[in-house]
Amino acid sequence: MPFDSSRDSRFMSAAVRLARRGLGKVWPNPPVACLIVQTDEKGRPVVVGRGLTSPPGGPHAEVHALRHAGEKARGATCYVTLEPCSHYGRTPPCSAALIEAGVARVVIGMLDPNPRVCGRGEKMLQDAGVEVISGVQREACEILYAGFTSRITSQEPNVFLKLAVSKDRCIGRTGEGQVKISNPLSMRHVHGYRATHDAILIGIGTAVADDPQLTCRLPGMKSSSPVRVIVDRQARLPVTSNLARTSPDVPVWLLCGNDAEREKVQALSAAGVLVIRVPATDHGIDPKVILGALAARGITRLMVEGGAHIARAFVEADVVDDLCVVTGDVEIGPEGIPALAGLDLERVLKDPKFHRIDAGHVGRDTYQYLRRRGG
Repeated sequence: MPFDSSRDSRFMSAAVRLARRGLGKVWPNPPVACLIVQTDEKGRPVVVGRGLTSPPGGPHAEVHALRHAGEKARGATCYVTLEPCSHYGRTPPCSAALIEAGVARVVIGMLDPNPRVCGRGEKMLQDAGVEVISGVQREACEILYAGFTSRITSQEPNVFLKLAVSKDRCIGRTGEGQVKISNPLSMRHVHGYRATHDAILIGIGTAVADDPQLTCRLPGMKSSSPVRVIVDRQARLPVTSNLARTSPDVPVWLLCGNDAEREKVQALSAAGVLVIRVPATDHGIDPKVILGALAARGITRLMVEGGAHIARAFVEADVVDDLCVVTGDVEIGPEGIPALAGLDLERVLKDPKFHRIDAGHVGRDTYQYLRRRGG
Protein backbone atom coordinates (compact mmCIF):
# COMPACT_ATOMS: atom_id res chain seq x y z
CA MET A 1 0.00 0.00 0.00
CA PRO A 2 1.55 3.36 -1.00
CA PHE A 3 2.40 5.87 1.72
CA ASP A 4 -0.37 8.39 2.46
CA SER A 5 0.05 10.49 5.62
CA SER A 6 -3.62 11.52 5.74
CA ARG A 7 -4.69 7.90 5.38
CA ASP A 8 -2.29 6.86 8.14
CA SER A 9 -3.64 9.58 10.41
CA ARG A 10 -7.23 8.57 9.69
CA PHE A 11 -6.71 4.89 10.46
CA MET A 12 -4.69 5.66 13.58
CA SER A 13 -7.53 7.86 14.82
CA ALA A 14 -9.85 4.90 14.34
CA ALA A 15 -7.42 2.70 16.28
CA VAL A 16 -7.34 5.21 19.14
CA ARG A 17 -11.13 5.17 19.33
CA LEU A 18 -11.06 1.38 19.48
CA ALA A 19 -8.36 1.43 22.17
CA ARG A 20 -10.50 3.64 24.44
CA ARG A 21 -12.89 0.71 24.82
CA GLY A 22 -10.21 -1.02 26.88
CA LEU A 23 -9.75 1.76 29.43
CA GLY A 24 -10.31 0.42 32.93
CA LYS A 25 -10.45 -3.19 31.74
CA VAL A 26 -6.91 -4.40 31.03
CA TRP A 27 -4.75 -2.77 33.72
CA PRO A 28 -1.88 -2.89 34.49
CA ASN A 29 -1.45 -3.36 30.74
CA PRO A 30 -2.24 -0.47 28.40
CA PRO A 31 -5.39 -0.73 26.26
CA VAL A 32 -3.72 -1.17 22.88
CA ALA A 33 -5.68 -1.39 19.64
CA CYS A 34 -4.56 -2.71 16.28
CA LEU A 35 -6.03 -2.41 12.82
CA ILE A 36 -4.72 -4.34 9.81
CA VAL A 37 -5.50 -2.65 6.51
CA GLN A 38 -5.22 -4.26 3.09
CA THR A 39 -5.92 -2.91 -0.40
CA ASP A 40 -8.91 -4.39 -2.19
CA GLU A 41 -9.17 -5.14 -5.91
CA LYS A 42 -10.13 -1.51 -6.62
CA GLY A 43 -7.16 -0.12 -4.71
CA ARG A 44 -9.20 0.98 -1.73
CA PRO A 45 -7.94 0.51 1.84
CA VAL A 46 -10.05 -1.98 3.77
CA VAL A 47 -9.77 -3.07 7.41
CA VAL A 48 -9.25 -6.83 7.35
CA GLY A 49 -8.29 -7.32 10.99
CA ARG A 50 -8.89 -5.58 14.27
CA GLY A 51 -7.90 -6.34 17.82
CA LEU A 52 -7.90 -4.97 21.35
CA THR A 53 -5.59 -6.08 24.14
CA SER A 54 -7.09 -8.71 26.44
CA PRO A 55 -6.86 -8.59 30.24
CA PRO A 56 -3.48 -9.72 31.63
CA GLY A 57 -2.47 -13.17 30.43
CA GLY A 58 -4.56 -12.97 27.25
CA PRO A 59 -3.46 -12.13 23.71
CA HIS A 60 -2.33 -8.63 22.82
CA ALA A 61 -4.11 -6.48 20.26
CA GLU A 62 -1.78 -7.41 17.39
CA VAL A 63 -2.40 -11.13 17.89
CA HIS A 64 -6.18 -10.65 17.87
CA ALA A 65 -5.93 -8.54 14.71
CA LEU A 66 -3.67 -11.06 12.94
CA ARG A 67 -6.04 -13.91 13.78
CA HIS A 68 -8.91 -11.84 12.40
CA ALA A 69 -7.03 -10.99 9.20
CA GLY A 70 -5.61 -14.45 8.52
CA GLU A 71 -3.73 -14.62 5.20
CA LYS A 72 -4.91 -11.11 4.32
CA ALA A 73 -2.29 -9.75 6.75
CA ARG A 74 0.51 -10.55 4.29
CA GLY A 75 1.67 -7.35 2.63
CA ALA A 76 -0.78 -5.27 4.68
CA THR A 77 -0.31 -2.18 6.84
CA CYS A 78 -0.70 -2.56 10.59
CA TYR A 79 -1.85 0.41 12.66
CA VAL A 80 -1.07 -0.03 16.35
CA THR A 81 -1.56 2.64 19.02
CA LEU A 82 1.49 1.59 21.08
CA GLU A 83 4.81 0.14 19.97
CA PRO A 84 4.54 -3.66 19.59
CA CYS A 85 6.38 -5.51 22.34
CA SER A 86 9.70 -7.21 21.61
CA HIS A 87 10.11 -9.42 24.67
CA TYR A 88 8.69 -12.63 26.04
CA GLY A 89 6.33 -12.18 29.00
CA ARG A 90 3.06 -13.97 29.56
CA THR A 91 2.74 -13.94 25.75
CA PRO A 92 5.29 -14.04 22.90
CA PRO A 93 6.49 -10.72 21.40
CA CYS A 94 4.00 -9.06 19.08
CA SER A 95 6.76 -7.71 16.82
CA ALA A 96 7.74 -11.28 16.00
CA ALA A 97 4.13 -12.19 15.27
CA LEU A 98 3.80 -9.29 12.82
CA ILE A 99 7.03 -10.28 11.08
CA GLU A 100 5.95 -13.91 10.79
CA ALA A 101 2.59 -12.86 9.35
CA GLY A 102 4.34 -10.94 6.56
CA VAL A 103 3.02 -7.47 7.38
CA ALA A 104 4.69 -4.92 5.07
CA ARG A 105 4.23 -1.71 7.05
CA VAL A 106 3.67 -0.93 10.72
CA VAL A 107 2.39 2.51 11.74
CA ILE A 108 2.87 3.22 15.44
CA GLY A 109 1.06 5.87 17.43
CA MET A 110 3.52 6.08 20.31
CA LEU A 111 6.68 4.29 21.42
CA ASP A 112 6.63 2.35 24.69
CA PRO A 113 7.42 4.78 27.56
CA ASN A 114 9.43 2.13 29.42
CA PRO A 115 13.08 3.07 28.74
CA ARG A 116 14.07 -0.61 28.83
CA VAL A 117 11.61 -1.38 26.04
CA CYS A 118 11.29 1.88 24.08
CA GLY A 119 12.38 1.47 20.46
CA ARG A 120 13.17 -2.24 20.65
CA GLY A 121 9.96 -3.38 19.00
CA GLU A 122 10.42 -0.75 16.32
CA LYS A 123 14.01 -1.92 15.69
CA MET A 124 13.02 -5.59 15.55
CA LEU A 125 10.53 -4.78 12.82
CA GLN A 126 12.99 -2.61 10.88
CA ASP A 127 15.72 -5.25 11.09
CA ALA A 128 13.29 -7.71 9.52
CA GLY A 129 12.68 -5.36 6.58
CA VAL A 130 9.31 -4.05 7.72
CA GLU A 131 8.68 -0.36 7.00
CA VAL A 132 7.96 1.43 10.28
CA ILE A 133 6.47 4.88 10.82
CA SER A 134 6.19 6.18 14.39
CA GLY A 135 4.44 9.10 16.05
CA VAL A 136 1.23 9.16 14.01
CA GLN A 137 -1.49 10.73 16.21
CA ARG A 138 1.09 10.76 18.98
CA GLU A 139 -0.64 13.42 21.09
CA ALA A 140 -3.89 11.44 21.15
CA CYS A 141 -1.95 8.32 22.13
CA GLU A 142 -0.05 10.16 24.86
CA ILE A 143 -3.37 11.23 26.38
CA LEU A 144 -4.72 7.70 26.04
CA TYR A 145 -1.68 6.23 27.81
CA ALA A 146 -1.12 8.96 30.39
CA GLY A 147 -1.83 6.56 33.25
CA PHE A 148 0.32 3.76 31.83
CA THR A 149 3.17 6.22 31.33
CA SER A 150 2.78 7.78 34.77
CA ARG A 151 2.90 4.40 36.49
CA ILE A 152 6.15 3.56 34.67
CA THR A 153 7.93 6.90 34.98
CA SER A 154 6.61 8.21 38.32
CA GLN A 155 5.30 5.06 40.06
CA GLU A 156 1.93 6.78 40.38
CA PRO A 157 -1.35 6.43 38.47
CA ASN A 158 -2.93 9.25 36.53
CA VAL A 159 -5.35 11.08 38.86
CA PHE A 160 -8.78 12.34 37.79
CA LEU A 161 -10.60 14.39 40.43
CA LYS A 162 -14.36 14.71 39.92
CA LEU A 163 -16.36 17.20 41.96
CA ALA A 164 -20.13 17.68 41.93
CA VAL A 165 -20.82 21.05 43.53
CA SER A 166 -23.83 23.26 44.20
CA LYS A 167 -24.18 26.80 42.90
CA ASP A 168 -22.67 27.99 46.18
CA ARG A 169 -19.69 25.60 45.75
CA CYS A 170 -20.68 23.00 48.35
CA ILE A 171 -20.76 19.20 48.08
CA GLY A 172 -23.17 18.40 50.89
CA ARG A 173 -24.90 19.63 54.02
CA THR A 174 -23.53 19.21 57.54
CA GLY A 175 -25.23 16.41 59.44
CA GLU A 176 -26.79 14.83 56.37
CA GLY A 177 -25.77 12.04 54.07
CA GLN A 178 -25.55 12.40 50.33
CA VAL A 179 -27.27 15.51 48.96
CA LYS A 180 -28.58 15.32 45.41
CA ILE A 181 -26.75 17.98 43.38
CA SER A 182 -26.34 16.62 39.83
CA ASN A 183 -29.18 15.76 37.49
CA PRO A 184 -29.68 12.18 36.19
CA LEU A 185 -27.94 12.92 32.90
CA SER A 186 -24.86 14.24 34.71
CA MET A 187 -24.85 11.10 36.84
CA ARG A 188 -24.78 8.99 33.69
CA HIS A 189 -21.60 10.82 32.70
CA VAL A 190 -20.13 10.09 36.14
CA HIS A 191 -20.85 6.39 35.78
CA GLY A 192 -19.25 6.52 32.34
CA TYR A 193 -16.11 7.99 33.90
CA ARG A 194 -16.09 5.20 36.47
CA ALA A 195 -16.11 2.59 33.72
CA THR A 196 -12.93 4.01 32.15
CA HIS A 197 -10.86 4.02 35.35
CA ASP A 198 -9.06 1.18 37.08
CA ALA A 199 -10.02 2.39 40.56
CA ILE A 200 -12.23 4.94 42.29
CA LEU A 201 -11.29 6.47 45.64
CA ILE A 202 -13.14 8.12 48.51
CA GLY A 203 -12.37 8.85 52.15
CA ILE A 204 -13.86 7.10 55.15
CA GLY A 205 -16.00 10.15 55.98
CA THR A 206 -17.86 9.83 52.69
CA ALA A 207 -18.01 6.05 53.01
CA VAL A 208 -19.72 6.29 56.41
CA ALA A 209 -21.97 9.28 55.66
CA ASP A 210 -23.23 8.15 52.24
CA ASP A 211 -22.78 4.35 52.38
CA PRO A 212 -22.22 4.36 48.60
CA GLN A 213 -21.74 1.47 46.18
CA LEU A 214 -19.32 3.25 43.80
CA THR A 215 -20.17 0.84 40.98
CA CYS A 216 -20.90 1.61 37.35
CA ARG A 217 -24.67 1.48 37.12
CA LEU A 218 -25.15 2.11 33.43
CA PRO A 219 -27.27 -0.62 31.82
CA GLY A 220 -25.17 -3.70 31.14
CA MET A 221 -21.96 -2.19 32.52
CA LYS A 222 -21.77 -3.46 36.09
CA SER A 223 -18.82 -5.64 35.05
CA SER A 224 -16.97 -2.41 34.13
CA SER A 225 -17.03 -1.18 37.74
CA PRO A 226 -13.58 -0.14 38.97
CA VAL A 227 -11.77 -1.30 42.08
CA ARG A 228 -13.23 0.67 44.99
CA VAL A 229 -10.60 2.24 47.24
CA ILE A 230 -11.29 3.63 50.72
CA VAL A 231 -8.77 5.76 52.58
CA ASP A 232 -9.47 4.78 56.17
CA ARG A 233 -6.52 5.36 58.50
CA GLN A 234 -8.13 3.59 61.48
CA ALA A 235 -9.98 0.85 59.53
CA ARG A 236 -13.39 2.17 60.63
CA LEU A 237 -15.35 0.96 57.59
CA PRO A 238 -18.33 -1.03 58.93
CA VAL A 239 -18.45 -4.65 57.77
CA THR A 240 -22.18 -4.05 57.25
CA SER A 241 -21.58 -1.23 54.76
CA ASN A 242 -22.55 -1.56 51.10
CA LEU A 243 -18.89 -1.52 50.17
CA ALA A 244 -17.82 -4.32 52.50
CA ARG A 245 -20.88 -6.46 51.77
CA THR A 246 -20.35 -6.28 48.00
CA SER A 247 -16.57 -6.69 48.06
CA PRO A 248 -16.75 -10.32 46.87
CA ASP A 249 -18.48 -9.06 43.70
CA VAL A 250 -16.56 -5.84 43.01
CA PRO A 251 -13.15 -5.53 44.72
CA VAL A 252 -12.75 -3.14 47.66
CA TRP A 253 -9.28 -2.07 48.78
CA LEU A 254 -8.90 -0.27 52.07
CA LEU A 255 -5.78 1.75 52.85
CA CYS A 256 -5.21 2.07 56.58
CA GLY A 257 -2.35 3.08 58.83
CA ASN A 258 0.16 0.58 60.15
CA ASP A 259 -1.30 1.16 63.62
CA ALA A 260 -4.92 0.34 62.74
CA GLU A 261 -6.54 -2.08 65.19
CA ARG A 262 -5.86 -5.68 64.23
CA GLU A 263 -9.38 -6.84 65.08
CA LYS A 264 -10.94 -4.31 62.71
CA VAL A 265 -8.51 -5.24 59.96
CA GLN A 266 -9.22 -8.94 60.43
CA ALA A 267 -12.99 -8.40 60.33
CA LEU A 268 -12.76 -6.43 57.08
CA SER A 269 -10.40 -9.00 55.56
CA ALA A 270 -12.83 -11.77 56.51
CA ALA A 271 -15.60 -9.85 54.71
CA GLY A 272 -13.54 -9.85 51.50
CA VAL A 273 -11.92 -6.41 51.69
CA LEU A 274 -8.25 -6.21 50.70
CA VAL A 275 -6.62 -4.23 53.52
CA ILE A 276 -3.39 -2.45 52.62
CA ARG A 277 -1.38 -1.08 55.52
CA VAL A 278 0.69 2.02 54.75
CA PRO A 279 2.57 4.65 56.76
CA ALA A 280 0.25 7.29 58.23
CA THR A 281 0.35 10.28 60.56
CA ASP A 282 -2.20 11.84 62.88
CA HIS A 283 -3.22 14.00 59.92
CA GLY A 284 -3.99 11.01 57.71
CA ILE A 285 -2.32 9.21 54.81
CA ASP A 286 -0.29 11.29 52.39
CA PRO A 287 -1.69 11.23 48.82
CA LYS A 288 1.77 10.34 47.52
CA VAL A 289 1.78 7.27 49.75
CA ILE A 290 -1.71 6.36 48.51
CA LEU A 291 -0.69 6.68 44.86
CA GLY A 292 2.48 4.68 45.35
CA ALA A 293 0.58 1.86 47.02
CA LEU A 294 -2.01 1.74 44.23
CA ALA A 295 0.57 1.90 41.45
CA ALA A 296 2.48 -0.96 43.06
CA ARG A 297 -0.68 -3.06 42.67
CA GLY A 298 -1.14 -2.17 39.02
CA ILE A 299 -3.50 0.82 39.07
CA THR A 300 -2.83 3.20 36.16
CA ARG A 301 -5.95 5.40 36.20
CA LEU A 302 -7.48 6.60 39.47
CA MET A 303 -10.75 8.51 39.81
CA VAL A 304 -11.08 10.49 43.05
CA GLU A 305 -14.68 11.28 44.05
CA GLY A 306 -14.19 12.78 47.50
CA GLY A 307 -15.18 13.94 50.03
CA ALA A 308 -14.00 17.44 50.68
CA HIS A 309 -10.93 16.61 52.78
CA ILE A 310 -9.69 13.95 50.37
CA ALA A 311 -10.21 16.31 47.43
CA ARG A 312 -8.32 19.09 49.18
CA ALA A 313 -5.47 16.75 50.12
CA PHE A 314 -5.00 15.65 46.51
CA VAL A 315 -5.14 19.23 45.22
CA GLU A 316 -2.66 20.48 47.81
CA ALA A 317 -0.33 17.56 47.12
CA ASP A 318 -0.29 18.69 43.47
CA VAL A 319 -1.08 15.23 42.13
CA VAL A 320 -4.28 15.98 40.19
CA ASP A 321 -3.86 15.50 36.44
CA ASP A 322 -7.46 15.94 35.28
CA LEU A 323 -10.21 17.87 37.05
CA CYS A 324 -13.91 17.84 36.24
CA VAL A 325 -16.27 20.13 38.15
CA VAL A 326 -20.01 19.64 37.60
CA THR A 327 -22.13 22.46 39.01
CA GLY A 328 -25.75 21.67 39.77
CA ASP A 329 -28.67 24.07 39.66
CA VAL A 330 -29.19 24.06 43.45
CA GLU A 331 -27.96 26.02 46.44
CA ILE A 332 -27.24 24.26 49.73
CA GLY A 333 -27.01 27.28 52.01
CA PRO A 334 -25.20 28.14 55.26
CA GLU A 335 -24.92 24.51 56.43
CA GLY A 336 -23.14 23.55 53.24
CA ILE A 337 -19.83 21.65 53.20
CA PRO A 338 -17.30 23.56 51.03
CA ALA A 339 -16.16 21.47 48.07
CA LEU A 340 -12.47 21.61 49.00
CA ALA A 341 -12.77 21.88 52.79
CA GLY A 342 -12.00 25.60 52.80
CA LEU A 343 -9.65 25.73 49.83
CA ASP A 344 -10.81 28.23 47.21
CA LEU A 345 -12.22 26.22 44.30
CA GLU A 346 -12.28 29.22 41.99
CA ARG A 347 -8.57 29.74 42.55
CA VAL A 348 -7.90 26.11 41.68
CA LEU A 349 -9.93 26.41 38.48
CA LYS A 350 -7.84 29.44 37.46
CA ASP A 351 -4.50 27.85 38.34
CA PRO A 352 -2.24 28.29 35.27
CA LYS A 353 -0.95 24.74 35.56
CA PHE A 354 -4.34 23.59 34.24
CA HIS A 355 -5.93 24.35 30.90
CA ARG A 356 -9.57 23.89 29.99
CA ILE A 357 -10.16 21.20 27.41
CA ASP A 358 -13.94 21.09 27.59
CA ALA A 359 -16.91 22.93 29.08
CA GLY A 360 -20.63 23.03 28.56
CA HIS A 361 -24.07 22.04 29.83
CA VAL A 362 -25.59 18.70 30.76
CA GLY A 363 -29.24 19.51 31.14
CA ARG A 364 -29.35 22.39 33.67
CA ASP A 365 -25.95 21.43 35.11
CA THR A 366 -22.74 22.98 33.84
CA TYR A 367 -19.32 21.37 33.74
CA GLN A 368 -15.68 22.28 33.26
CA TYR A 369 -12.98 19.76 32.39
CA LEU A 370 -9.38 20.83 33.05
CA ARG A 371 -6.12 19.03 32.32
CA ARG A 372 -2.64 19.66 33.63
CA ARG A 373 -0.56 21.46 31.02
CA GLY A 374 1.83 19.12 29.32
CA GLY A 375 -0.50 16.21 30.11
